[in-house]
Amino acid sequence: MTQPWWFVLLLCWWPVHNLVLAAFAWRAPRPATDRSSRPLLFWIAIPALNEERVIANTVRNALCLGTPETPVRVLVIDDGSDDATPEIVAGIADERLHVLRRDLPHARQGKGEALNAGYRYIDAIAEREGTVSQTVVGIIDGDGRGSTGLLAEVSAMLRSRGVGAVQCRVRIHNRRRLLALLQDLEFGAIADASQSLRDVLGSVGMGGNGQFTRLSVLRKFGPSPWSDCLVEDLELGLRLHLAGVRIRYTQRAWVTQQGLEDTRRLLRQRTRWAQGNLQCSRHLRSLATSRFIAGTGLFDFLVYLVVPWLTVPLSLLAAALLVIVPVALLTGNTFGGLVAETGNLSQAVAWWLAALLLPGIVWAIVYFVRLREESLSRALLAGLCYPAFLLLGVLATWRAVFRIVLKRNVWAKTERLAELPA
Repeated sequence: MTQPWWFVLLLCWWPVHNLVLAAFAWRAPRPATDRSSRPLLFWIAIPALNEERVIANTVRNALCLGTPETPVRVLVIDDGSDDATPEIVAGIADERLHVLRRDLPHARQGKGEALNAGYRYIDAIAEREGTVSQTVVGIIDGDGRGSTGLLAEVSAMLRSRGVGAVQCRVRIHNRRRLLALLQDLEFGAIADASQSLRDVLGSVGMGGNGQFTRLSVLRKFGPSPWSDCLVEDLELGLRLHLAGVRIRYTQRAWVTQQGLEDTRRLLRQRTRWAQGNLQCSRHLRSLATSRFIAGTGLFDFLVYLVVPWLTVPLSLLAAALLVIVPVALLTGNTFGGLVAETGNLSQAVAWWLAALLLPGIVWAIVYFVRLREESLSRALLAGLCYPAFLLLGVLATWRAVFRIVLKRNVWAKTERLAELPA
């Protein structure tokens, strides 16, 4: 069977792209050897809106992350909770725990505004204590759990010359159901490899969980470092890059979070993420003209800011091909040369299935070999279901485009699952 060049390119691009990316799963970014001797002081900010199901475990874990070498204070930003969140937090007796209560109408204006209020609270204390240059602000969501030694790893990264922020690896801790397992495959293998590559290119992205930034760097952006963007974390990272601040990535320290176990809530979450990614395209001109960003790093920024806008037309093209190619195979109609003549239906189907399933199988093997936390059979099951998981992302992008057209910009909070006490 002979296919036109464009068809072969389209068929091969997806698996080749994933194979190249998977090679970076074995790269472990390390801190540079040039370090200062001044100790760093950590604040962990936990934005909380109706987090009664998870907040106790999260706060206790955050407090336990501190060591004599990496002292920590925890700030819970209660963004107008009307459940038992305030009472649960008040019941945790620890002098290192601070609570900032926000009430309506100032509360519930989005995660970015809550973080800005927390930043101003921390900044005022650091200014009073004279510790601004030593203070680091970390963000852990209401369902987040930091790994043992997380702050030591972040401290080592931040003591490297020129580094102003660090993004930690993200994992999913409730992986019993397949949908949550797919999210852990996405974060623990695919996103991890992508960030490891970006650590080389100088284009590391910031995530909502496990981001740590020097207070002195946040001060560059005035009283509100975070915007009203629906992915305020990603946009902060872009603003840091535009300001010439180096961001590092570490896979040796991680924060786990809850995975969503039903498709409806996951689609709502991914729609918000997709809409936020589309909003971030407003930085394209600044990135293209920045004196701090160039070469492959700039190319990476342009790709992950432009590709979401191409999802709609590309998905329409893919849908058309799914109709045209089978018809061509069965009837011999080449549609004016759009599809080449074929003589072997089984061979064509085999090529399509290989291109569709190979990336997921590759990531399943990477996930199993690198993490060794799930059986090979479960990893392969997740890998085989990965194409369907990607279709959910395509649907979320479609919804995000419609929301932008309709000017809907409401921040939809992810609902938590109940947890047992840690």
